Amino acid sequence: MQLSRRNLLATATLAAVPAAAPEPAAAPQHREPFRTGFERLAADGYQLLHGRRIGIVTNPTGITRDARHIVDVMHEDHRVDLAAVFGPEHGFRGTAQAGGSEGRYDDPETGLPVYDTYLKSGRPLADVFTASGVDTIVFDIQDVGARFYTYIWTLYDCMEAARIAGKRFVVLDRPNPVTGREARGPVLHAEFATFVGRQPIAQAHGMTVAELARLFDEEFLTAPVPLETVLMTGWRRTDFYDASALPWVPPSPNMPTPDTALVYSGTCMFEGTNLSEGRGTTRPFELLGAEGVDGRWAAAANALGLPGVRFREAYFAPTFSKFEGRTVGGVQVHVTDRAAYDPVRTGIALLVTARQVWDGFAWRPDDWIDKLTGSDRVRTMIDAGADTDEVVGAWQRELAAFRRIREEHLLYG
Repeated sequence: MQLSRRNLLATATLAAVPAAAPEPAAAPQHREPFRTGFERLAADGYQLLHGRRIGIVTNPTGITRDARHIVDVMHEDHRVDLAAVFGPEHGFRGTAQAGGSEGRYDDPETGLPVYDTYLKSGRPLADVFTASGVDTIVFDIQDVGARFYTYIWTLYDCMEAARIAGKRFVVLDRPNPVTGREARGPVLHAEFATFVGRQPIAQAHGMTVAELARLFDEEFLTAPVPLETVLMTGWRRTDFYDASALPWVPPSPNMPTPDTALVYSGTCMFEGTNLSEGRGTTRPFELLGAEGVDGRWAAAANALGLPGVRFREAYFAPTFSKFEGRTVGGVQVHVTDRAAYDPVRTGIALLVTARQVWDGFAWRPDDWIDKLTGSDRVRTMIDAGADTDEVVGAWQRELAAFRRIREEHLLYG
């Protein structure tokens, strides 16, 4: 599988010496205060945007520390010529559910024209940028760290469209809420590319949006876009979202808390089955189930001894989506040690055990699981009776190759 344009490819002598003096205690390492890319941009008086006509791709997560939206802040500032807003899936103000957007309208708060980017790419999206009259596109959206979360592909599509339209592109960075320690999970195969995975990256990519922008620009775009990034300060790769002390704004209606993001890159795979992934409950992606499922599933999952997680037998009635208004049985995922927890391996284990204990288990007929996981391998291996270790082991070579590429584009220690 081609991952990108690039080719992937003591003996000691003891002697009598005086005892060494004890080492002095190391001085505590200084850590800069945490600031987002937008905070740094604003603190610098928006110098990077001086003399430019700006359009911004954002959604409700584009907020300041005091929970004001950056569009409202920039619109009020005479130093910024903000001329347009571009809304992704769920919309700029966040009024649409999964698979929806807000369309073209004028924002009642600012009067700014809002353009819809959802499911637009290439020349049609470039034409939207051209029609808006802006010369610089700014991107500021909170990601959750999973390949199939569509905002990173909005980023990719907007970068490609900006290149076609001859626009400058600026990415304001925000934390990966589930850390940037490592990449996990299968890597997308090119023939399975969709809007939930445009390019071959890992299912849990372990990168920030600015790092992804660099990777996209240098590895996957048809040609480079004039790209600039405004990085965070005070963020470390081991930080979870709460280390930022920023308010959490749900990036989409079914991502209510950072806990949701923690499990999402694994349990979202249940979208590709006939089980509920918890949409329509207060704990989406943490509650999973279907009619006819009982306590055997939680028992089978707990018997695997997966690190950092326990499973509770649970019953719930979704208010919308699968099994709307009907009581179903299943599990609730309880992360007990988020540093040890592997969401993708856990998701595979839950698929394997669900199929073992419930004879009603089925994949969605549109093979959505293949689009989520990036190939047909997870589905076909589980159908053939493979266990968790066998499924996870099958993607390790391609994951190692992606990790080597990823390393070249990391911007934080």
